[in-house]
Amino acid sequence: MKTALKFFALALSAGVIAAIPFAASAQTAVKKADQVEMTNAAPAKQADPALVETYVKATFGKAPPEWQARIEPDDTLRTCNLYRNEVPAAEADKIVKRELAKVVFPVDGKVLGDWKEGKKIANNGRGGQFSDDDKTVNGGNCYACHQMERAEVSYGTLGPSLTAYGKDRKFDPAEAKNAFAKIYDSQAVLACSNMPRFGANKVLSERQIMDLVAFLFDPESPLNK
Repeated sequence: MKTALKFFALALSAGVIAAIPFAASAQTAVKKADQVEMTNAAPAKQADPALVETYVKATFGKAPPEWQARIEPDDTLRTCNLYRNEVPAAEADKIVKRELAKVVFPVDGKVLGDWKEGKKIANNGRGGQFSDDDKTVNGGNCYACHQMERAEVSYGTLGPSLTAYGKDRKFDPAEAKNAFAKIYDSQAVLACSNMPRFGANKVLSERQIMDLVAFLFDPESPLNK
């Protein structure tokens, strides 16, 4: 790459860069130089997991004890980290089985709450931060990863669109129950999911999760219009 740039600079000083054919050949030279440089470069070294863990813990050194506990991975996260989220089928089955056992469904079996409250929760990104006090109500911060209503112009794309979520699933009660499980503990549905485990980690209450499920499945919800 450095050789190609020197050649390019000499061409500029000589006044010959104006010719289009030369510009094309210069681009080719740069690409070839990049390929050579990449070929000759030393292979990237994997960071020592122990060193990474030590560093992460050091960044939380002044945090309260309850925050310290958050960086300790459980069995599921250890497995996902080990396989970089590409877990073998057998390990994925173990994760789903283990996490599904953690899901606590409402006693009366009803998983639909108030969709209007669910909308508020989905669009609330507060809670669980150093700047939040004990009175701060946790939100789901759903818009950071998902599109929800069609009218939205700003949303994350890490997760799938939730537009028409319940409508596309025919408002099936079984699908609503599955959505409750997904929000409560995403790993109970998909091993090594990037989605937070809102219920299992006590970020959201049972009622809040029910309200979010209603936001997804209530026919009157703007998601399904």
